[in-house]
Amino acid sequence: MKAYFDLTKFGIALFVMITGLAGYAVAFPLGQPVEFGYPFLLVIGLYLVSSGSFAINQAQEWRQDKQMPRTAKRPIAMGVVQPWQAYFLGTIFCIFGVFLLTLINAQTGLLAFATVVLYNGIYTLYWKKHWAFGAVPGAIPGAMPVMIGFAAGGGDFFDPECIYLFLVMFLWQMPHFWALAIRYKDDYSKGGFPVLPAEIGVERTLYQIGLYTFAYVGVALAAPLFVNAHVNYLILVIPFALKVMWEFVKYYKSGGEKKWLPFFLWLNLSMLVFISVPVFDRWLFYFLITA
Repeated sequence: MKAYFDLTKFGIALFVMITGLAGYAVAFPLGQPVEFGYPFLLVIGLYLVSSGSFAINQAQEWRQDKQMPRTAKRPIAMGVVQPWQAYFLGTIFCIFGVFLLTLINAQTGLLAFATVVLYNGIYTLYWKKHWAFGAVPGAIPGAMPVMIGFAAGGGDFFDPECIYLFLVMFLWQMPHFWALAIRYKDDYSKGGFPVLPAEIGVERTLYQIGLYTFAYVGVALAAPLFVNAHVNYLILVIPFALKVMWEFVKYYKSGGEKKWLPFFLWLNLSMLVFISVPVFDRWLFYFLITA
């Protein structure tokens, strides 16, 4: 079971399910009866697609994983699971997950399929291996779960709420990944991945992290332009946005050598807050005015 959870990255899959549900809750029309079958299909479908995609990814990169101390204990790299087994499990999961999401509507199934193609195809096989800035387009499949949830709730991709949710998840990924890339720069070099700090240096990578962190925080602070923002925006989004910026300043001043973990953790926690607040503000306000 440990090998299974490591292979399918259960913690990240759980994260995917939460963000997908947030997208669903923001898009679902207020006042309509909730059909719990659709949220159930959404959660199971997202779990299968994300877990399957992660299993395939480890089968694709097991040779590089063996060269990197941070990933050398993954199941395939350790010989606990064979690559063909991961390919088989991942493919079955992805097919079944896309099928379940298609039962909700055609858009959710198409988006899920596109996510697998982008992540396991274009990103893993090309962007990640050949481009130091591959994390930027690679953030597109990483931000897709919230769009899948939004489509499942009946929303349109061009709705301001969907744009906000997508931008938050998209912009968050660059400082998230590049902070890890600085911390494990030598590991990535051993694996043959051209990560940003190894290609352009830590100082310029910190500059790039700052640019995307400012943009990420800026979108969060501009939430009232996109979504219903009420009391939770004031008591959660603004303080978390300021805290993330403060942690980045300390991280930047340390030259990337220290303070990386507080910045990394606050960055991740803030993303969940920025995604969740529109849900709570929308539904809490609705219940208050209809009570």
